Amino acid sequence: MFVDEAEIEVAAGDGGDGAVSLRHEKHVPRGGPDGGNGGRGGEVRGTADPSLRTLVDFTYRARHRAGDGGRGGSGNRRGRNGADEIVRVPVGTIIRDSADRSVVADLTYAGQEIVLARGGRGGRGNASFATATRRTPRFAEKGEPGERRRLSLELKLLADVGLLGLPNVGKSSLIARVSAARPKIAAYPFTTLVPNLGVVRVEEGTSFVVADLPGLVRGAHRGAGRGDRFLRHVERTRLLIHVLDPTDPDRDLLADFAALNEELKLYQEELARRRQLVALNKIDLRPAAERLEAVEKSLRAQGYEVLRISALTGEGVWELMGRTAQLLAEEQPRPREEMPPREERPRSKRPLDVARMGSGSYLITGDDVERVVVMTDLRNEEAVRQLHRRLERMGVIRRLRDLGAKDGDRVTIGAVELDFVE
Repeated sequence: MFVDEAEIEVAAGDGGDGAVSLRHEKHVPRGGPDGGNGGRGGEVRGTADPSLRTLVDFTYRARHRAGDGGRGGSGNRRGRNGADEIVRVPVGTIIRDSADRSVVADLTYAGQEIVLARGGRGGRGNASFATATRRTPRFAEKGEPGERRRLSLELKLLADVGLLGLPNVGKSSLIARVSAARPKIAAYPFTTLVPNLGVVRVEEGTSFVVADLPGLVRGAHRGAGRGDRFLRHVERTRLLIHVLDPTDPDRDLLADFAALNEELKLYQEELARRRQLVALNKIDLRPAAERLEAVEKSLRAQGYEVLRISALTGEGVWELMGRTAQLLAEEQPRPREEMPPREERPRSKRPLDVARMGSGSYLITGDDVERVVVMTDLRNEEAVRQLHRRLERMGVIRRLRDLGAKDGDRVTIGAVELDFVE
């Protein structure tokens, strides 16, 4: 089953909690704290797998979660790191954030990898908080929660050549003739419901990939006949072959040709300017010679190269494929940037902001301050005092005072509500 759109949820692993531990060894008086740090939570990574051709797997498994980090131990033992989760997608997949539709990654090369969700940091054990004046801290940090996101996957086939044409003009027969692809072929329109890919080998060392796109109709750019979903697979091609059927006397071939090119333009203007070959198919059925000549003359006057073929008998087909290979050799291939083995997604950080929400109510936002609070064990009085000192160093307490905060006022930081205490 061919699926080219999917929605998934990814959740990185939570960091492990730090440990609270004091050394208890014979002949070691006042051994001090030795609680280790928690392990890092696993991350969710997306990678382009050339063996995949569809997003169908994500219709059965939409949630992907990495492993949590392990808790720290005594003797300054660090917790284990959480296992990473690998999300494999076909080459040509665009990954977007479902919330704002921003592009997270465009995986166009085999092996390209991107971090989709970052794992939480492990909490520090009490050994990390020991100072000259605080010899035996009895608190530790909780692990940081891992990143959680909802993502949209959209597959755009990677092909050198796209076969265009109205329904039932013979595109499927053509790709079956020149490649190992075996699309459904029948004598009625809209036989092909999903795009098909085929590799064409013209001669030793010369090959290219052809995409047979389901028949487009008027209004395709608006979604008629699901045309908008099929048109996106044309975007990555370098050359188009426009297939026409001259055997139907009731069809105006030039009007059909112009209408389909107008759909390309309305969907994406650059597509209408892409180089095209025109294939007049089904010449084995002996269409009227005058009609063929008139169509050829008109299209050549517009600058198009026209070839006569029969996908059924093979007549003229390999001349068309040979010319296609020549034009592809002349075209500039898609530029390929050298991609690192693993691409880091830019980290956007929300700055600190303190706002008064009403009488006795304040809202504090910002990645750093929210992380500090969520990693604090609020059941531990010593940890809460440490949090207060950190908020003072970050300038949060001063800004609350400036806004008129008093003892007992409610302060919301992330999902946590606290009472303001001087």
